[in-house]
Amino acid sequence: MTKPPRTPSKPLLHENEAPVRSRPRRRRDPAQPQLPFDPMPARIEPCLALLKAKPPKGDDWVYEIKWDGYRLAVHVEPAGVRILTRGGHDWTHRFPLIEAAARAIPVTTAILDGEAVVLDERGRSDFGLLQQSLGGRAGKKRSSDAVFMAFDLLYFDGHDLTRSELGVRRHLLEGLVPAGAQRDIRLSEEVEADGDALLRIACEHGLEGIIAKNRNSAYRSGRLGDWLKIKCIQSDSFFVVGYELSVAARGRIGALMLAARKGDDLVYVGSVGTGFKESEAWKLRGMMDQIKRKTPPIAYSGRRNDLVWLQPTLIAEIEYRAWTGDGKLRHASYKGLREAQDNAAVFEIE
Repeated sequence: MTKPPRTPSKPLLHENEAPVRSRPRRRRDPAQPQLPFDPMPARIEPCLALLKAKPPKGDDWVYEIKWDGYRLAVHVEPAGVRILTRGGHDWTHRFPLIEAAARAIPVTTAILDGEAVVLDERGRSDFGLLQQSLGGRAGKKRSSDAVFMAFDLLYFDGHDLTRSELGVRRHLLEGLVPAGAQRDIRLSEEVEADGDALLRIACEHGLEGIIAKNRNSAYRSGRLGDWLKIKCIQSDSFFVVGYELSVAARGRIGALMLAARKGDDLVYVGSVGTGFKESEAWKLRGMMDQIKRKTPPIAYSGRRNDLVWLQPTLIAEIEYRAWTGDGKLRHASYKGLREAQDNAAVFEIE
């Protein structure tokens, strides 16, 4: 395939809870040198964005808005559509409208990379709304509000595109998902702008941040620096290791105690007492009451009155403004619990 001109711009046959694992790429059979198609992979490990404080400089970088939702891969296959989470779990049944939209794409086989989001009244992605539409963590609801923002094309009608440059992949993606279409699968459009200016505008509009991508890069799995994320407001995942009891608060949760990873240990990074809705708080309290423990799973020297310690199995998405000098979150706000199948990475302290 030649590089296009630059322009602006089924269920799995095993247990539902078992993640799909990608297999090592096989070499072509020498006895079949003219085999015209690449075999369609069962799964491709996603390319992840590396966090940076400032946008990169240079013409090699293109930009998109950063979406706040669940990373998904939509597989269009001869036998039907599969929607896989970042951890390889089949969530096709949870996004029926996205599945229907994928069936309508004019292609025989394809793998689209993107993010499932729920948009608020101003068109901004809202992780809390997405969680509500799915019934919360471990919920069983089928979301009728989520849309899929497609930002990459990894496989197309028998051809593996992961070795192709981003510009080639985007050119083909835009042929399948036209820009501006208000459907259940939409194009995450590239923005031709200076990175610093785009970040400033994104922050002024209350967006989470921007993504920078190297236009000449192939699709490489992992967090290797081909894609960068620059945030307006910090948002990361932390373990919930306990909570403060409160008679007055919703769900009787005064605050959640949070921890990050540091090597093989968990480190206390402060608490969060805002962002809870009443229905969510009581549901969260019910989940926490099932994982109580007598001793703290972290080193903790603060006051211990009215504290309930938990097994570190729940992962919460927390929005915050900065870190304090002693390594605690500043102005933290609770956004929701991460699903285990999402394979969310807990924040690591270097």
